[in-house]
Amino acid sequence: MRLVFAGTPEVAVPALDALLASDRHEVVAVVTRPDAPSGRGRKLVASPVAQRAEQAGIEVLKPARPSEPEFLARLAELAPDCCPVVAYGALIRPGALEIPAHGWVNLHFSLLPAWRGAAPVQHAVLAGDEVTGASTFLIEQGLDSGPVFGVVTEEIRPSDTSGELLTRLSHSGARLLVATMDGLADGSLHGVPQPVEGVTLAPKINVEDARIEWTHPALRVDRLVRGCAPAPGAWTTFRGERLKLSGPVRLLTDAAELAPGELAVGKNSVRAGTGSHEIELGEVQPQGKKPMRAADWARGVRIESGERLGL
Repeated sequence: MRLVFAGTPEVAVPALDALLASDRHEVVAVVTRPDAPSGRGRKLVASPVAQRAEQAGIEVLKPARPSEPEFLARLAELAPDCCPVVAYGALIRPGALEIPAHGWVNLHFSLLPAWRGAAPVQHAVLAGDEVTGASTFLIEQGLDSGPVFGVVTEEIRPSDTSGELLTRLSHSGARLLVATMDGLADGSLHGVPQPVEGVTLAPKINVEDARIEWTHPALRVDRLVRGCAPAPGAWTTFRGERLKLSGPVRLLTDAAELAPGELAVGKNSVRAGTGSHEIELGEVQPQGKKPMRAADWARGVRIESGERLGL
């Protein structure tokens, strides 16, 4: 099939690479979000998908909105059979949905109908799910509600951060997306409507959602830290300044002696109390500084007995 691929961040690049490597399909163009400011200089930088497409010598389209007449006209000229999508980041309206014969097929990083929305991997970790996966489905006007073509499953490991889990899913999902294109091309694959039961939503996690409540149980704190890594990053406060927990914590099973948020410093460790068991901090990132081992941070700030996080 002739394909126009839509995607933006680094997590979409493995799928683009897999489609480029397929000898059954031709990627004739890429659609991605416009260049965005990045770094200290806030210079405009092309998306990872745009950079990869340019390396491959593929036409790159960067509409502000995929409903723009100029974009729709160019898409019609390209005459794609299908538009595979991975984390594109913009709503596809009916005018664009109707152009490819096989529609727009999205690779979504959950087992639909669970975790529909912008942050499925983060919510799966936050909820303590033991298994997640990826699904390919036909985009329609509802939120991630179209018929499903295929799924792959992935175990969530006890130490997984959202970033680590998403990296694995991006590769297994890329293979699923190619298989979906193969099945649509030869007519062997048909979408199956999603069940009405089991629908859960996964809205974007904002900075305030990532704030740690030290009265919560240790397991919940652990999931928040892992679920918000690498972005937006779980955080708390210490002496009135923001402190990000940039690395996973370790759950301690000994009897809790510390009050919620209270700190205890050992020779090479820093413990904090929660609403249940204590945890050992991993990496922390003080405001305006780089991530560092919690023990190194504690030596630098000279924590006093009874000091707490989150006050």
